[in-house]
Amino acid sequence: MKGSHEFVTKKAIESLTAKLKLPVDREYQDWEVEIANSSRVGEFVSFYESAKLSQEEKFALMSLIISSFDDALSEGNVEEGIWDKIKRFLIHNIDLHRKTILYWSLVDRELDDCFFVTQFMRELFENGNFRKKDM
Repeated sequence: MKGSHEFVTKKAIESLTAKLKLPVDREYQDWEVEIANSSRVGEFVSFYESAKLSQEEKFALMSLIISSFDDALSEGNVEEGIWDKIKRFLIHNIDLHRKTILYWSLVDRELDDCFFVTQFMRELFENGNFRKKDM
């Protein structure tokens, strides 16, 4: 499936949990937020770049990357150049990650009432060929 995904699947969660030795979260709801780890953003990005992943796994891992990056931003602990790598993967796979970009962009809110990562995601949203039906 090449199109945009709507949510992180149980199959992708279980696969990535094993491959990345993530904490087990049996609830699966908001997995990417619950498992986010600001100190592992670079590791997650490197894995996204080098591992052979299904579309479901790429979608789930990018959700985890963005959530972890948001945490890093909130802690003031961002690895230099990491956003450029994340942005490159989002742009390269924009159809797959369209819903992720839209979610984190919070286009209907003021920036002072958003995630730390929202300003970065809005840049992608504004340049990403989004249509009314995407919103």
